[in-house]
Amino acid sequence: MSEISFTSIGTIYTPHKTRENMPIQPLSARGVKARVELNPELLDGLRDLESFSHVILIYHLHKSEGYELDVKPFMDDKTHGLFATRAPRRPNAIGMSTVKLISIEGNVLHVEDVDILDGTPLLDIKPFFSKFDNRPDAVSGWLDEKWKEKNREIKSDKRFINLSSI
Repeated sequence: MSEISFTSIGTIYTPHKTRENMPIQPLSARGVKARVELNPELLDGLRDLESFSHVILIYHLHKSEGYELDVKPFMDDKTHGLFATRAPRRPNAIGMSTVKLISIEGNVLHVEDVDILDGTPLLDIKPFFSKFDNRPDAVSGWLDEKWKEKNREIKSDKRFINLSSI
């Protein structure tokens, strides 16, 4: 793989101090509040963002180590190819979450429904635009059936931490 370099544009501060028992998606983190501190020199880039109800945070999964191409995801008891899952251990440890934007104070975004580890480096912020981001025609493969079966409050387990647990 060719090397690509990113620079953190800020830090995400959350109540999730460890990876164990963290929510694994924003829907499992309803009401969990956090703050996103953007580097001060990027403050002008927040102009007009306050009118959006939700934002997409793109971040570095800085505690994620290694990866397997065949993984057992949280929503199933059988394995799937890595790229058919949202497993956090990936060749490029990049995460994304759509969170509710509560307010902006200077370079700080107050957000809610956060499934992100405390101290996570922020790579980008994008506005959520329902006309582009919601796809009623989308099919979600094996996850569609599992979503009906499984509890939507699933929390993380050793798969976030230990390579040998898969």
